[in-house]
Amino acid sequence: MVTRCLQRAPDCPNSRGRTPEEKRTDTALAVDSGPARMPPTQAESVIRSIIREVGQECAVHGEIVSETLIAFMVKAVVLDPSNGFNMDRTLMKSDVQNLVKLCMARLLDTKNPSLDTIKMQVYFDMNYTNRVEFLEEHHRVLDLRLGSVTREITDNRACTKEELESLYRKIISYMLLRSGLGSPTDIKTVREVTAALQSVFPQAELGTFLTLCKKDKERQLKELTMIVTGIRLFNRDCGKGGEGIDDLPGVLHEAIPATLQHIDDQLEKTQHQAYCYTAVLEKAADNPLMKAELQPYMLKEALYNIRQCEVFLQIILSDIITGAQEVEMMTKQLGAHLEQLKMTVKSKTAVPTSQVFPIFIALSTLWTSLQDETVAVGVLSNLFTHLQPFLDAHELFFPERVMQQHLNGVTVKTDMDRMKEHMEDRVNVADFRKLEWLFPETTANFDKLLIQYRGFCAYTFAAADGFLLAGNPAIGILKYKEKYYTFSSKDAAYSFAENPEHYIDIVREKAKKHIELIQLLELHQQFETVIPYSQIREADKHYIKPITKSESSTQTDTHILPPTIVRTYEWNEWELRRKAIKLANLRQKVTHSVQTNLTHWRRENCSQVYPPKNTSTQSMKEDSTGVPRPQIYLAGLRGGKSKIADEVKHINLLGKGRVNLSLDDFGEQLKLEISLGM
Repeated sequence: MVTRCLQRAPDCPNSRGRTPEEKRTDTALAVDSGPARMPPTQAESVIRSIIREVGQECAVHGEIVSETLIAFMVKAVVLDPSNGFNMDRTLMKSDVQNLVKLCMARLLDTKNPSLDTIKMQVYFDMNYTNRVEFLEEHHRVLDLRLGSVTREITDNRACTKEELESLYRKIISYMLLRSGLGSPTDIKTVREVTAALQSVFPQAELGTFLTLCKKDKERQLKELTMIVTGIRLFNRDCGKGGEGIDDLPGVLHEAIPATLQHIDDQLEKTQHQAYCYTAVLEKAADNPLMKAELQPYMLKEALYNIRQCEVFLQIILSDIITGAQEVEMMTKQLGAHLEQLKMTVKSKTAVPTSQVFPIFIALSTLWTSLQDETVAVGVLSNLFTHLQPFLDAHELFFPERVMQQHLNGVTVKTDMDRMKEHMEDRVNVADFRKLEWLFPETTANFDKLLIQYRGFCAYTFAAADGFLLAGNPAIGILKYKEKYYTFSSKDAAYSFAENPEHYIDIVREKAKKHIELIQLLELHQQFETVIPYSQIREADKHYIKPITKSESSTQTDTHILPPTIVRTYEWNEWELRRKAIKLANLRQKVTHSVQTNLTHWRRENCSQVYPPKNTSTQSMKEDSTGVPRPQIYLAGLRGGKSKIADEVKHINLLGKGRVNLSLDDFGEQLKLEISLGM
């Protein structure tokens, strides 16, 4: 039967005890026997026999091919409908022979760009790992290599003086191997590490170390390694040590820009090559004679190849740029920690360990990260170097003289030029009531959406027999069945939206004939049996959905500019006078507080009083008065005008005169007589 291969099978029953090449093949080979079919182990055995036979035949013809590449090619032959293989029936002997023959023909056709593309995809898939996983794997390998040294230390039961000294030397060797700062055979480096270790972990403390459990010993070894590494880095910065320590920041600052420039230049050449292929194919689309002339060159397959190169170069370039940013940040942090350590230590002979040990550990962590970046840059640079032969092969596929001959009178447009041509042509949402269109101004995470076919126009690829043309997201992104599609023009978007399933099926059938399109256009969901290892590792990542709606609120500021109102301003001059008098009076006042026994628990009270003062006044002149002495007697006793004696009240005014008061006959009228004496 024709089994479904090219899918990772980590739990395969025969996956143990195989060669590394066979294990890598497992990432691309899996068996799905299905109901009423041969058991998985038997089906896998058939496939492996086919792969082995194909490999032997290729070797006979002088071509050494890996098992992984053969597995991909077997899948390519089986998927191609023109080969007539039925995936629901058991393979006969003639079918196996035909399969081997077809695989041989494709693997030996070295001038075919499709084979070159598949080789490139297999190589990149088996050698590239994203930064996080690469660093995790790097640390895991380092721990694995140090496993034997670690066990010699943790399982040691030293008792005698010689055994303790030997254990101490093993700890020093462990620190050098883990830190990567010098060789254990370099005497100067060993002396420097020994001096640093004795300052924080004297040999006398080995007894306490031996009493710890294994996990605590491993933890203390790592911590001591970081502290000693931090001490050595500080001594190196002060010019008092650092034997065997390279200037990693300086090396990275020179290597990363040079690598970036080299890859960027190659990426520009690759993109220019792709633009030239696109221009020639566009010209040939309207010229049947030219199309027949270009048929032997397989220009579309060459376009697939150069576009795949471009994708891989962009991935490598992106990782190196990320590494450059990390290095820049870590270099600044390293300088800040060293400066902080200098300020802490200065000229002191003894410093508390609680102050310096955390800084030493931080220095060691930063230096380890710089070492990781050095390894990562080296791996990415090596990966780019191995991609170079695939880029140079285009001179064989489509010579420069032939290309220039067909480019006469043709304007080579970049992807950005094509986007600018249709920047103003946008889809009218009102024309499609049942379809959802996304635009930059209505979608928050517009740039992070996972576009189908790696951003190429879906309609152009289906309608133009597999022609790759970059899509323009500004026209509008079509959301169809939770997937997103871009188009090169408004007309292409309208045509695709009328019958999306039709064009999606055309793309799927085209990918069956050209298996390299499955990875180039990221069609792994449609071909679940063809999943590269890198895609399997990222299968658990969250699917990014467009954010077209969100809760938000706005508030208009009362005063956008800072307020300039003077709260103490008074327009009334009498109020200003009152405040001035109040302030003048307070200058000579004293504040007192009074608290009663009954209200002390309620609140604090205070009062202000005016203290009493002594005052006096001065009049204009001095004067005095005399108190009158009234005398009462009877007048008229000696005769006179009145016949009746009247009662007279006499008031003597201190000899100055007298006043006579008398009542008339009726006692109603008062008579006043004043006589002034001399």
